[in-house]
Amino acid sequence: MADPLVDPNPSTLSGVARVLVNAGKLDAKTAEDLTRSAREQKKSFVNTLVGSGAIKSNDLAHTLSKALAVPVLDLATVDIQRLPKGVIDNKLASQYQVMVLSKRGNRLFVAGADPTDQEAIERIKFATQLTPEWVLVEYDKLSKLLEGQTASAEEQLSALASADFEFDITEEGVGSQQETQDVASEVEDAPVVRFLQKMLVDAINARASDLHFEPYEHIYRVRFRVDGELREITQPPVAIKDKLASRIKVLSKLDIAEKRVPQDGRMKMKFGSKAIDFRVSTLPTLFGEKIVIRILDPSSAKLGIDALGYEKEEKERLLLAVARPYGMVLVTGPTGSGKTVSLYTCLNILNQPGVNISTVEDPAEINLPGINQVNVNDRAGLTFSAALKSFLRQDPDVIMVGEIRDLETADIAIKAAQTGHMVMSTLHTNDAPTTLTRLMNMGVAPFNIASSVILITAQRLARRLCENCKAPADYPKEALIKAGYKEEELDGKWKPYKAVGCSSCNNGYKGRVGLYQVMPISEEIQRIILSNGTAMDIAKQARVEGVRDLRESGLVKVKLGATTLEEVISVTNE
Repeated sequence: MADPLVDPNPSTLSGVARVLVNAGKLDAKTAEDLTRSAREQKKSFVNTLVGSGAIKSNDLAHTLSKALAVPVLDLATVDIQRLPKGVIDNKLASQYQVMVLSKRGNRLFVAGADPTDQEAIERIKFATQLTPEWVLVEYDKLSKLLEGQTASAEEQLSALASADFEFDITEEGVGSQQETQDVASEVEDAPVVRFLQKMLVDAINARASDLHFEPYEHIYRVRFRVDGELREITQPPVAIKDKLASRIKVLSKLDIAEKRVPQDGRMKMKFGSKAIDFRVSTLPTLFGEKIVIRILDPSSAKLGIDALGYEKEEKERLLLAVARPYGMVLVTGPTGSGKTVSLYTCLNILNQPGVNISTVEDPAEINLPGINQVNVNDRAGLTFSAALKSFLRQDPDVIMVGEIRDLETADIAIKAAQTGHMVMSTLHTNDAPTTLTRLMNMGVAPFNIASSVILITAQRLARRLCENCKAPADYPKEALIKAGYKEEELDGKWKPYKAVGCSSCNNGYKGRVGLYQVMPISEEIQRIILSNGTAMDIAKQARVEGVRDLRESGLVKVKLGATTLEEVISVTNE
């Protein structure tokens, strides 16, 4: 009578056991017994299989090769001394019974007896950031060679930990004692250190604005935001999430022990000849801490106004407003629409030896020499309004407020604009006209708005078409008219383009271009504000005065071949 505990169906088996049963080299009951024995002894199935004598190493290798189409190598023909050293540590090699044969590009050729071991493949991939290519070898020969390796794990891993990298992360004091407790812990973190450094470099090279490290129940995901679009980059082992979080916290001078509340910090990395700042935010989630790292490239604040994508008349309106001795200029748009870069660009235009500029931000994203920057600290009582009050006693010429969030901040900012200071700030509104009604809803008196605000610019960022691969697009005339074009504009003198995609871009897009609604506050708009007019009334008057809305600004960019119609519709679909 058959044993009721044993399922003779080979489909319930996995990996090498299933291959051998299907090939007729092993019966299902023996395979099941060996699988159970390997599990109980906490050994690999191949180790238990060869040790039992159920099959010879040579026969095993050739059977797997035929079934899985993996090449076989006789280790007797290999000169061990000429194999690459230090690619993976001895502990990993011993645990999974693998040996590195060679490296070619981003591929790593690995000798092993079990090509179905997915855990080994993932661990090697994570430790080396290379794609493992399996080569089958005889298990007994491989075991003898691995036992004969003379280099100790401590030496190998110490070399990893102290290796010279192409860049350097500056660490100041914090974390140095925690990271050098003993050799073993230092060594275990070496792959994590290298993984983080590689992710940061890859993000910079990919022109990413943010990195997301996201722990879930069964996976750990890393995503980059490139040109405003999030895309998955890799899935490292879940086991590293805590070590990686600790490493990032050490570099950001955050509390490693505190995992229950969100934390914010900064870190700096030397990349080539320039230093790049990173803003770090941690958030406790169900399965660990999600960490978002924002890349703050100082060069983005020095692009110059021409690089931001303003059309000629829009640029002239903005420059005319910021050159005035007093008044308020507001920049509006959602998070990630480039408001900070626009403000920094204006500040750089005004940043002269004879001008005193002060900013209060939460937090200051990019360090600007010659400008007095203050970080908000609510716990210490340093709020936007408190900093603004202090600024007015500091003899300022130009004041920048990171964001107007409440009536008190709005009132102080408006009073500053009315008393001879140029004030710049941001608000989260959809377009320029609704910004004025938002201020009224906050409780700011209409006459204060009319007498202080001189210009509002609303903006969005659309993905820019790749110049290498963009191609003409054939849109129906009705679709172009529905999008906002007028009949007379479709004269055949211009052609819209579509995204194609090539090796140097991201699905046909590379970089981003700004869409702007630049609305000066004219006397007519002031009258509408004073008479408690609606955003629709203000928008109607602005259009009469030649102010393009965001959709119209986007349609101009489509005519110029800078972006696609689909992209403009998606970012201005309100």
